[in-house]
Amino acid sequence: MIEAGVRARARHFPEPDVNAPAPSPRPRGNLREAEPGYVLHTYAFKETSLVAELFTRNAGRVGLVAKGARRPTSAMRGALMAFQPLLLTWSGKSELKVLHRVEWQGGLAQMAGLPLVCGFYLNELLLKLLPRDDAHETLFDGYEQALEALREGAHAALVLRRFERLLLSELGYGLSLASDARGAPIAAEREYVYVVERGAVPAEQLGGDPVLPALRGSALLAIAHDDYSDPAVMPQARGLMRYILNHYLGGRELYTRQLLREMQQP
Repeated sequence: MIEAGVRARARHFPEPDVNAPAPSPRPRGNLREAEPGYVLHTYAFKETSLVAELFTRNAGRVGLVAKGARRPTSAMRGALMAFQPLLLTWSGKSELKVLHRVEWQGGLAQMAGLPLVCGFYLNELLLKLLPRDDAHETLFDGYEQALEALREGAHAALVLRRFERLLLSELGYGLSLASDARGAPIAAEREYVYVVERGAVPAEQLGGDPVLPALRGSALLAIAHDDYSDPAVMPQARGLMRYILNHYLGGRELYTRQLLREMQQP
């Protein structure tokens, strides 16, 4: 039931305008061959085709039209699977380019349960925050490492926090956690609030704003070093990342968050 719910919610991911004219099926330059990538999301396009949103190593996030991919005889039909490594060949100059070939590099087990939900959460973050045609090789490597960790049963919350920090850093929104907004070193015993695009501010200077995430200095330093050995740190890290991501999402909802909450309920 959980997997069915995940895949149903995944259909609510934001989709580009399906009324946009389809690209020409003929290569017209800008041919990219055997590009490593992963499917983030697919949706129907016209009568027999799909649009696939993909995250690739050297081209970033791209939107590709897979012509005829919904036909039962299509070679692409079974290859465009989420969380599976692919080699992709496409061409075109428009926002939606033409996918010519998909080569599955598979052998990886499909995820289920909590790892599957976490995987869709990573995909939704990339879809909503990563601009198209902007390469991020370090982020691509981090995405692959996160999927591998989830498959191997790593602590899901730890995997998500690390990926969230990496994503923000790659987008130019890196967190300052070792010093406060004025450049002074974080004091472990002090209380802080975190202000987006300013950093950590001693709590007494802001009078306890309930909207801003409150954190102990020791938690800020632990997050900076990816040290979650203290059980008190993870809830503070989760609140901090939620607040910062919400700011950059600009009010757009993350549907997979609700699924994660439902799975964590007793």
